[in-house]
Amino acid sequence: MSIISATDVKALRDRTNAPMMDCKVALIEAAGDMEKAVDILRKKNSAIQAKKGDRETAEGRIAVHIDAAKKVGAIVEMRCESSPVAKTKEFGELANDVAKQVALKGATTVDELLTQPLIDDPKQTVNDRIAHVVGLIRERMRPTRMTRLTGLLGSYVHHDFQIGVLLQVEGTSADPALLSGICMHITAKNPVAARREDVSQEILEKEKEIAKTQAAATGKPANIVEKIAEGKLKTWLGENVLVEQPYVRDDSKTVGQILQGADLKLVRFVRYKVGELS
Repeated sequence: MSIISATDVKALRDRTNAPMMDCKVALIEAAGDMEKAVDILRKKNSAIQAKKGDRETAEGRIAVHIDAAKKVGAIVEMRCESSPVAKTKEFGELANDVAKQVALKGATTVDELLTQPLIDDPKQTVNDRIAHVVGLIRERMRPTRMTRLTGLLGSYVHHDFQIGVLLQVEGTSADPALLSGICMHITAKNPVAARREDVSQEILEKEKEIAKTQAAATGKPANIVEKIAEGKLKTWLGENVLVEQPYVRDDSKTVGQILQGADLKLVRFVRYKVGELS
């Protein structure tokens, strides 16, 4: 039998809100595998909505830069060692400079980014810019991930700079406030995909299995179980696919309907949260 620590039990409870004893039993059954334990609990209790992913212990902030004229934009995550530093003006300006660099110069890797001449001062590299702030504050800093999009874009960064979203749509034009509102919705609701066809097969198969297990627990005939499972999967998709989610600012309409009413089509979104495993 695997030895299950109290820390693991608490971590599972934090992710699922399930009772402590249920969490311990699930971890034992899963031989200590956290993801398997989450699935075990969900199969036993349809009310459980597990929080996504483990989190690294890290500080930092999210920054976004959009150049509407050039139709390019980028979202980046900058890391540092402590929360007070993440809130400083110097670190914030550095993060914004890095986002601008990615948007306008299009680096695809951190190594490539660090060696690029800085847009606002080509005599120094991006790494030199970071080193300057490190020298002032005496704390390690680094970009950890970045995404660049082109086209009609919108963005939103939460007031604490811990979560940000970059959104791409198709259309003739778009109200920046509308796109910002959709991004705010994504920040709050954390959809797993933009559209149904964007849900990975792995996630889809896992949710189908969970839905069937929950349906089978009702003890109803197989044909009824299949229909119940299909209904549960459809409900899950409606709750987790962006265009099907009720819009947070007007829950009488879905996000898809809001975009359609503005003659816009969703292309993709990128949501970053500081400390997420990438």
